[in-house]
Amino acid sequence: MTERRWKISRRIGKLRWDRRFISLLILAAVALATWSWLRDNPGSNPWAPLDLRDEPGWATERKIRALRDDPAQCRAVLERSEVAFTALPSAGEGPCRRQNPTRLQGYPLSPDTPPTSCAVAAAMEIWLEQGVQPAAREIYGQGIARIEHLGAYSCRRLYGADTGPWSEHATANAIDISAFVLEDGSRISLLGNWNDEDDDARFLRKARDAACEVFGTVLSPDYNAAHRDHFHFDQQARGFGGVCR
Repeated sequence: MTERRWKISRRIGKLRWDRRFISLLILAAVALATWSWLRDNPGSNPWAPLDLRDEPGWATERKIRALRDDPAQCRAVLERSEVAFTALPSAGEGPCRRQNPTRLQGYPLSPDTPPTSCAVAAAMEIWLEQGVQPAAREIYGQGIARIEHLGAYSCRRLYGADTGPWSEHATANAIDISAFVLEDGSRISLLGNWNDEDDDARFLRKARDAACEVFGTVLSPDYNAAHRDHFHFDQQARGFGGVCR
């Protein structure tokens, strides 16, 4: 090999090495930026411990889904998130057995706050603090004082049928929400305001959309006539992801 060819070969080799080095630097910079973003957005960080005070991200619903069959871990999440709750003993039998029900304390539900599965309780906390209250303050300039519900536990099959699949209400793994009351006493109901074209309808849709980020199933008046007066939220395990309608 002539000296000229040797120099050209050396330059080509150095150029290839420089390209590899630059590529590694770019990859390192991207990895560092990604990790920095995940650190600042724990809701989208699949490795960050779930804290219900964090803004929901694409990993939040998956983390809550993992709590459905692990009440002990779920209650540990509530404690870590400084959410007040009461752990109740299991009750009922067969398809209507409530396994380790949990009752949130100080939650603005009316009438009273019913016990639910812990995964429903965890989602309710995020939904209120990260979805409902910010939407109310944005639209009305005030918060929500009370959320009206139609119940959580009901030992029945879907739609009250005599046969067929059991409702998630049969195990208190669901709750139905019917209306919201603002701090000034104004009431926004699904039956009365869903079909309007004003701030009340906009608020109700924001509340529905926020629920879709943390519940496995969200059914609204857009789903069917049976839900014209309430939102149905549940944490049914679904292999193909959640339902939001």
